[in-house]
Amino acid sequence: MLDLPRLLKRSQLQEVLAPESSEHILEVGPGTGRYSLPVARELDQDGSLHVLDVQEPMLDHTVERAREQGVDGITVTHADAQEPPYPDENFDAAYMVSTIGEIPDPDQEQALEELYRVLRPGGRLVVGESIADPDMVRFGTLRDRCESVGFRFERRVGRRISYFARFRKPAP
Repeated sequence: MLDLPRLLKRSQLQEVLAPESSEHILEVGPGTGRYSLPVARELDQDGSLHVLDVQEPMLDHTVERAREQGVDGITVTHADAQEPPYPDENFDAAYMVSTIGEIPDPDQEQALEELYRVLRPGGRLVVGESIADPDMVRFGTLRDRCESVGFRFERRVGRRISYFARFRKPAP
């Protein structure tokens, strides 16, 4: 099911995330690598894509898929989104697609706080959600949660039933 055509198009993620070649980007919950590989292809040797997942088989699958397609520059971390083992202000951007809803409600804010912590000032967070996911988080709820930890809403693409939303950590 993770690889079926989705309402959330890779091109929409690329548009909203707008990865630059030398950036350090974090993906939370890569699944099978559907979104990881196109993002990793945008990065050069100065950039990196780190994928974090609590499910090691998903990380293994993403790495295998990257190897098969000749995609380099992906670093995997087996960890929980509520306790990512990264230093403060380490990433230029972070994204997750159909992932936030899999984190239990009381812990979603903690995961967002951790993403805020690991993003550099001015860094961006992109979240993709779709009605095809039974754990979909509606845009209004997501916006409230992101803003409660300090993110500022910037942009949304898609429709009510599927969207990508970009938030930014304010620069000082």
